[in-house]
Amino acid sequence: MPFIQDWIHRVEEGGGLRYLKYALILFAFVAIVIGYNARGFKNLSTLEAMDNAQLARNIAEHKGYKTSFIRPFSIFMLERTATEKFGLAPIGDQTDRGHVRGLHPDISNPPVYPIMLAGLMKALPFKYPIGAPKSIWNRGGAFWMYQPDFLISVFNQVLLMIAVVIVFFLARSLFDNSVAWASAGIFLATDVFWRFSISGLSTMLIVLIFLVLAWCLVVLERRAREGKASQPILIVLTAVIGVLIGLGALTRYSFGWLILPVLFFLILFLGQHRVILCLTLLATFAVVMAPWMLRNYHLTHTPFGTAQYAIFETTSPFTEHRLQRSLNPDLSQIHYDQVWYKFVNNSRAILMEDLPRLGGNWLNAFFVVGLLIGFKNQSLSRLRYFLLLCLPVLIAVQALGRTQLTDDSPVINSENLLILLAPLVIVFGVSLFFILLDQIALPFRELRYLVIGVFIAIVSLPMLLTFFTPRVNAVAYPPYYPPVIQKTANWMREDELMMSDIPWAVAWYGNRQCMWLTLTAQQDFFAVNDFMRPIKAVYLTPQTLDSRFLSQWVRGGELSWGSFVIDSMLKKDLPPYFPLKKSPSGFLPEQLFLTDRDRWSELAGP
Repeated sequence: MPFIQDWIHRVEEGGGLRYLKYALILFAFVAIVIGYNARGFKNLSTLEAMDNAQLARNIAEHKGYKTSFIRPFSIFMLERTATEKFGLAPIGDQTDRGHVRGLHPDISNPPVYPIMLAGLMKALPFKYPIGAPKSIWNRGGAFWMYQPDFLISVFNQVLLMIAVVIVFFLARSLFDNSVAWASAGIFLATDVFWRFSISGLSTMLIVLIFLVLAWCLVVLERRAREGKASQPILIVLTAVIGVLIGLGALTRYSFGWLILPVLFFLILFLGQHRVILCLTLLATFAVVMAPWMLRNYHLTHTPFGTAQYAIFETTSPFTEHRLQRSLNPDLSQIHYDQVWYKFVNNSRAILMEDLPRLGGNWLNAFFVVGLLIGFKNQSLSRLRYFLLLCLPVLIAVQALGRTQLTDDSPVINSENLLILLAPLVIVFGVSLFFILLDQIALPFRELRYLVIGVFIAIVSLPMLLTFFTPRVNAVAYPPYYPPVIQKTANWMREDELMMSDIPWAVAWYGNRQCMWLTLTAQQDFFAVNDFMRPIKAVYLTPQTLDSRFLSQWVRGGELSWGSFVIDSMLKKDLPPYFPLKKSPSGFLPEQLFLTDRDRWSELAGP
């Protein structure tokens, strides 16, 4: 038929083959997304992911930048600031407190990622109530997948696809098509990035920002060196870089430290323009950061809220999450030698464990060996210098900022900063492979493609094996089982306060205000219950009930929640002073829910 012949001719001669290739690439990506999610998807399982998600929902519902996950340390900071401003009585005095009445201002999370998620929640049909047993989100009548968690992961997978495209074009501008296709393919098939994409963390967003930042640096350096741009154009490019660093820092505060290697890069390689460009970089970065820092300073008299104290976490006075759970911490216990020991120990762990798996696979070995090879292309050499400048900065920031979050989830956490360098490490590693391949005299041309294919397949094995392993359980239990969390939260009114060992999950899945378990079950608990806001329920999960008996239960003493659990579960007797006496059946021994009255019967009706 003539129209079929015309269509084939357009495909072969009129550039249609190129569009067909792009369509096949898009189809392959969609197939990988569907296949990976079918085999490896898991509901949100980290504190940070659920914290960002519940904050985003509050923003989407026009409640402001307010959180339903209340940290005792956040209360301490707000109270301290109020005392400095207005001379209020310290915590524990019989004074009415308003900081935990109504929604609590969030002073822990930077705003970019929650605001992006809020836009996503406005655009897509997020269904927060867990569906009926026959819903597509259940399997065999049992809960399987939480629909909002899935939509958040798909959003991050779209960011991953955009990052793959940027890796391709950046590699092609630096090397050639072969390196570009191989780099993009390996990046797409690196399992750790897919694990980050389904985690709900902001990692894929800051990886994307870092890639655009690196590309802008390459363009800036090249145009300045070749004299192809006037100074105003260079200033505009530098301003864009400053904005990117600012946006990255407002996505994850630690990203802001990358301004140091960028400044060194400008000083080393931008010649006569270095002074004006450095000033431009600092000015634009300050303009982006200033409004948010002023907002935090107004609330807490610190520019970064609770995140500013991450350097003190996991030191000997504040092990695990003790600082965030402290209602009145004694920060004078911190000494500089403790911070120094934290830096040394964490740096050692990073050099031994995190650095060797920098690229998400063993391709980083090619990058390290490639450092011995000089490039004639100055843009390549200088971009590699930039990576080497970033490395010690990120190691130091990661070591000092490491908290219990890294121990809770060793690889997939927001404190993993070295992952930012992984895409460019992949590009340079692939380039060395092609340099070595060009030195081999293969008997026929087709064998070259086979060698490249085998190389990509071997590097991508961790990702490929995901499709052949048994399907993972999407429910991140213990301790998170969304149907039970949502059921217990539904027993509470929206204006009532809960306390839990997983308050981020109660805030996200249950959409109720929940405070992190205070350090003690007596003094701190009653400081909140009597003088701030009544606590109407306590919800404990395997997070606490599966704790180590001696080191985590007994060590806390008579006032600890460990002693409280022992009295409640083993002695079958609640402390006489405790105001919450009612507990539903079917929760023990894995979970414990205590409240002030028989709420479950009230909902059941007559």
